[in-house]
Amino acid sequence: MKQTERILPEKLLERFIRYAKIWTTSDPHSADSPTTERQWELLRLLSAELEDLGVPAELDENGFLIGRLPARGVGPQVPTVGFMAHVDTSPDVSGEGVSPRIHRKWQGDAIVLRDDVVLDPVQMPEMAARKGDTIITSDGTTLLGADDKAGIAEIMAAVEYLQSNPDLPHGPLEIIFTPDEETGKGMDRFPLERIQSRCCYTLDGDELGTLEAECFNAYRADIGFFGVSAHPGRARGRLINAISMLGSFLEMLPGSESPEATDGRYGFYHSVEVSGHTEKAELTMILRDFERNEVERRVKALQAFASAVEAAYPGGKVKVSWVKQYLNMREAFSEDPLVVELAQKAIASLGISPVLTSIRGGTDGARLSELGIPSPNLFAGGHNFHSLTEWASLEVMTCAAETVLALALLWGESPAPA
Repeated sequence: MKQTERILPEKLLERFIRYAKIWTTSDPHSADSPTTERQWELLRLLSAELEDLGVPAELDENGFLIGRLPARGVGPQVPTVGFMAHVDTSPDVSGEGVSPRIHRKWQGDAIVLRDDVVLDPVQMPEMAARKGDTIITSDGTTLLGADDKAGIAEIMAAVEYLQSNPDLPHGPLEIIFTPDEETGKGMDRFPLERIQSRCCYTLDGDELGTLEAECFNAYRADIGFFGVSAHPGRARGRLINAISMLGSFLEMLPGSESPEATDGRYGFYHSVEVSGHTEKAELTMILRDFERNEVERRVKALQAFASAVEAAYPGGKVKVSWVKQYLNMREAFSEDPLVVELAQKAIASLGISPVLTSIRGGTDGARLSELGIPSPNLFAGGHNFHSLTEWASLEVMTCAAETVLALALLWGESPAPA
């Protein structure tokens, strides 16, 4: 890219702040799509903004928004490429009433949002590396929403730039905004039949220059504990306490395989929600590992723990059910390496060293890769997702938007395979 072909940081910041203020928290307990009505506000806004930019957009009944930029100044064999981000924010922390704070030319000191909410660069090396940047945070009462409104703003900024510079040649592009990524089931109703892209790039990562072409294999497990209720004054020999059964089950989980005890390529068991009473209790867990045989090992271990609890509480029952959420996307890129190669080239074109890495999590791109459209994940500039200390760097966000632009131009030079 030429030096003159730059995304304006202040326009990108204004766009991000506008999106971040919209309450879009999703609900894992809802069967609707989107799972919350409030996601429609941002989806409709984005649809209108795409139309205003001259990009035809379709918003379907399940909350999937697809905009299309036709090819310009290239041959007919250039493939369609997609860029994708999700509109919802995590239900782990409140996303209602987000009030972003802007810390310009941050000088490396701790940022105190509240007495008990402090962003300390001593404990956050990624933050310390961004000294001098414009740092964006919430006010400490909510998350920020950079996951994934930073990605949305970056894609929209790149689209606006392309539409404002009609002399730039590019192939056909699809802009895809999805609901409910944070629930793990947002892609269940994805309109695959409407997608024309040979590949897609999600903007849902963090650190400058990172390109994630591998992710966890992800399963969810729901465990039900069924006891027998009795008056506590006459409970001996009668009461089978489902809550106690659940507690015994939790004690069997290996502490060395928890999220707080693992990093790198080590997977984990993670308990995310409990509910119940004496007669019936329920536990929801997620299981993660880069190797599918390892996550399946954990499923079998849960079944063994369930049997052990039943043996310890005669007459009690434990039921384990599980569902696959997404699989490691690395296989998709071994079959189509150009998708990753051009992403690395795009990042390098900005004078940034690309960092090919694995994500200890997953994105909508993992599900899309499984459906046959290779979709690696690009950096978007946010950090500390799902927390009150979430923050983003405007400079890194600007580089992410320019990476989208560079990819659009690079794919315009690459004919579709025969």
